[in-house]
Amino acid sequence: MNNNLKISLIAAGVAISSSLATIFAVGSSTPKSGVPLLTEKSNSGSLYTVAASMPEEPTDFVNAAESTVNGVVSIKSYATPRGYSQNGNEAFSDPFFEFFFGGNGNRQRRQQQPEQPRERQLGLGSGVILSKDGYIVTNHHVIDGAERLDVTLNDNRNFTAKVIGSDPTTDLALIKIEADDLHVIPMGNSEDIRVGEWVLAVGNPFGFTSTVTKGIVSAKARNVSALTHGASNGIESFIQTDAAVNPGNSGGALVNLRGELVGINAAIYSHTGNFAGYSFAIPTSIVKKIVTDLKQYGTAQRAFLGIGFAELTPELAKEKGVTAVNSGIYVGKVEDRSAAFEAGIKEGDVITAIAGAPTGNTAQLQEEIAKHRPGDKVEITYYRDNKRGNTTVTFRNSAGNTSITRAGDFTELGCSLKAVNKDMLKKLELSNGVSVMEVSKGKFKDAGIKFGFIILDINNSRVSTEDDVKKIYRAIMSDTSGYDKVMFITGVYPENPKRKVYYAVGLDD
Repeated sequence: MNNNLKISLIAAGVAISSSLATIFAVGSSTPKSGVPLLTEKSNSGSLYTVAASMPEEPTDFVNAAESTVNGVVSIKSYATPRGYSQNGNEAFSDPFFEFFFGGNGNRQRRQQQPEQPRERQLGLGSGVILSKDGYIVTNHHVIDGAERLDVTLNDNRNFTAKVIGSDPTTDLALIKIEADDLHVIPMGNSEDIRVGEWVLAVGNPFGFTSTVTKGIVSAKARNVSALTHGASNGIESFIQTDAAVNPGNSGGALVNLRGELVGINAAIYSHTGNFAGYSFAIPTSIVKKIVTDLKQYGTAQRAFLGIGFAELTPELAKEKGVTAVNSGIYVGKVEDRSAAFEAGIKEGDVITAIAGAPTGNTAQLQEEIAKHRPGDKVEITYYRDNKRGNTTVTFRNSAGNTSITRAGDFTELGCSLKAVNKDMLKKLELSNGVSVMEVSKGKFKDAGIKFGFIILDINNSRVSTEDDVKKIYRAIMSDTSGYDKVMFITGVYPENPKRKVYYAVGLDD
């Protein structure tokens, strides 16, 4: 045996001995559960700990995928464009456009008989079946502005859906199709999922139906606006994952490996508009509460605490002399006649928990409050002058009371409306308008609006049809941002079209 061979055999012998030692270590340090314990380095001066090796636990994506694809639907939204010229672009009919860019071709087009606007597809998204009789949850932005919703099941059956309710603040909507014995994805608890846990995203990206992608939970209670330094559009406490999500996935399911719904996919973080590494889902802790509200009341029941706040940072803590805690919600202002004011919360307090759940950042605060309704009582933990305190708060609604808010009924305006015809518009030198044809008991009469009044715009949005007015009304009534619900109306009376008249129609009860 030559020297090289001897060296190889010795090395092999050492490797085998090491392996046996490792096997012995695993066997001696593994409890009855089969999970190996961490074994410390024998050298007492060591600064690190060595874990005994073990094979990875098998991960089964197949069962979770097969049990959920039939519970996710494709949603197409349709609407008829309004106010567009034959070529589909209103700007080309504008005389100012002609002045600057010339308009010979455009004049020729205007001489032709204009075509009636046709229904067009607005968007494509996904939805998750919540009940066997056809209730489906999706994103608000999937159905926003739609005049018709077309729902396709995984077995290619088609249905027309109606909107039960929608909440822009959480970007959730509840729709309904008339069907029976549908496949339902069971509702899971998003609070139980852990960072690093496997999840699947199920949806219809780019129109490819029944698409499943995998990833892990990258973070919880994520505020996307904080990452992008943009303005927040509502409640943001997302589950962040690296499962591939693309346009068309919105409203689809995020499920755990047990096939339970833990989130509704809503957004991606991307510079291109397509998946670039991270996606975000609305946790079921929020979804369950909002869809229940929408089904029962037609609108979300939003709880308000009534504070102005900032996240506690090292810089803010140093400035304000906060030493007892390192994270929390610093109260910068307490609104008069608010839930916080009633509970004794003061400026300078640091809120660290609501109902026992930590509130170390804005997303956690929003998520905890979003779980509750006006009238709910919860305990708040806070620090004042570096001393811990507790108080019970009774949440209020945007109007400052604990009443239930219900979806508005357009008939409460107490009027009938009709689009002003072209001849009348030309005579009055107006480009658009909706006439008030009848005024009975209701909001319009209370505001002083009389028969014949021509509405030009509401809240700075031009109106040309009754449907335009209804859309604005529904948008105001579904807004739960806390601002007063009011229609600021600009218009004219036919007898004096040169004089604009303004009305403020309050819609709060």
